[in-house]
Amino acid sequence: MSLPTWQATVAVDSGCLIGEGPQWQASSGRLYWCDIIGKRLHWLSHTSQQHDHVALDDMVSLAAPLEDSRLLLVGERSLSHFDPESGNITHFADVEADNPVTRSNDARVDRHGSLWFSSMGKQAEHQAGSLYRLHRGKLSQLRTGLSIPNALCFSPDGTTAYFTDTPTGVVMRWALDDQGWPLGEPEPFADFSGHIGSPDGAVMDNQGCLWLALWGAGEVVRLNTDGEIIGRVHLSASQPSCPVFAGPELKTLYITTAQEGFTSEQLAKEPNAGALFSVQIDIAGLAEPPLRLA
Repeated sequence: MSLPTWQATVAVDSGCLIGEGPQWQASSGRLYWCDIIGKRLHWLSHTSQQHDHVALDDMVSLAAPLEDSRLLLVGERSLSHFDPESGNITHFADVEADNPVTRSNDARVDRHGSLWFSSMGKQAEHQAGSLYRLHRGKLSQLRTGLSIPNALCFSPDGTTAYFTDTPTGVVMRWALDDQGWPLGEPEPFADFSGHIGSPDGAVMDNQGCLWLALWGAGEVVRLNTDGEIIGRVHLSASQPSCPVFAGPELKTLYITTAQEGFTSEQLAKEPNAGALFSVQIDIAGLAEPPLRLA
């Protein structure tokens, strides 16, 4: 029996060096995403399909919607508030500010309105990264010794967190308590170490299935609760980095991609690398709560 398969198409030819952190802000009807290396924050109106961007002073990997109209930027050295209307950026908290080796990477808000985010070496230095949780304005380090932490997402009932250290090829799951804090040690969920492509960003749908970008494979796969592939989304870009559900019914899957490490010859063969892709899915995503800082 063949698996359900979808074909994503280019929504915005954003040319990101490393597109990352797509986030849906329902209140504004906007999709936000970042070009980490290009130091830009992009946004797209889902209704009008109007695209715009702003230049940033440092590398940012996520713009998380807050309970008001603002966003929290997850940057290479700090967390900052960003007002999309005025363009004002104000410092909130330092993160590894004294470590010039690292930058932020994957991030997502959990079912409790708390932000999980990771750091990694700017040159993917071995075990230079860490995993953090920002809960009610207080920052806690959850794990160290990670190389390229990715795939952060959470089960609909909030009892399980998922993540990967991309070079291992293994997506892990971690039991959580009723406040969203980890219990014990994480355990393997899905092993892609022998698969074409490496696990990158991920998002959860409302059926508890995980949609995982496979960097280098040009696809996003849908995994059931047993970690089995039950669907595939194909892209004309080999480096998908992270998917997210957006739109009023959360049935549009947007996918960021990258052109990291491409030569001019590779880019000529893959002109859509770095674009934002989209595809209509007959499955609804899981609405993510806004980030709570208090």
